Amino acid sequence: MGIADKAQQFAQGHEQQTDQAIDKAGDAADAKTGGKHAGAVDTAQGKADDAVGGDQGA
Repeated sequence: MGIADKAQQFAQGHEQQTDQAIDKAGDAADAKTGGKHAGAVDTAQGKADDAVGGDQGA
């Protein structure tokens, strides 16, 4: 079982927690880069959300 499979298993029933973790990671990346790569960070957040099957922002 890969890490993506484990993430999907955790995400089921924990959507709010996974959304918060993805948001927190994105905020940390934005803070470290001074927001220089905000577009790329947003894209990565969306892909991470899709990978775990969550519904970020809802």
